[in-house]
Order: sequence, then structure tokens, then C-alpha cells
Amino acid sequence: MAEPSRARAVLSNEDFKLIREAVLHYLKVIEDKPESVKFSNLYHRLGSAAGR
Repeated sequence: MAEPSRARAVLSNEDFKLIREAVLHYLKVIEDKPESVKFSNLYHRLGSAAGR
């Protein structure tokens, strides 16, 4: 029986950097709103995922 193929990454490190930049821009737009906390957490997780 053949081994399953290795999963490929869906997003590249460059993709994470671009998404993180977009989230940072949006964070500045919503900085005074309660949902900014969730986006701030997302921003930091994306940094960790991309290896900063």
C-alpha cells in the first residue's frame, strides 16, 4: 500500500507577511473598537507563523 503524499503548505512565508501587513493597516483603522483585540492577536499569530 502506498504512503499518502506529503501535505503542501497552502500559504508561503511571503503570503503571511502580506496578510500581516494588511491586518496591521486594518488595526490602525479600528484601533478604538473592541474587535481590535482580536485583530491584534491575529497580527501576532501571523508573525509567529511566518517566523517574524
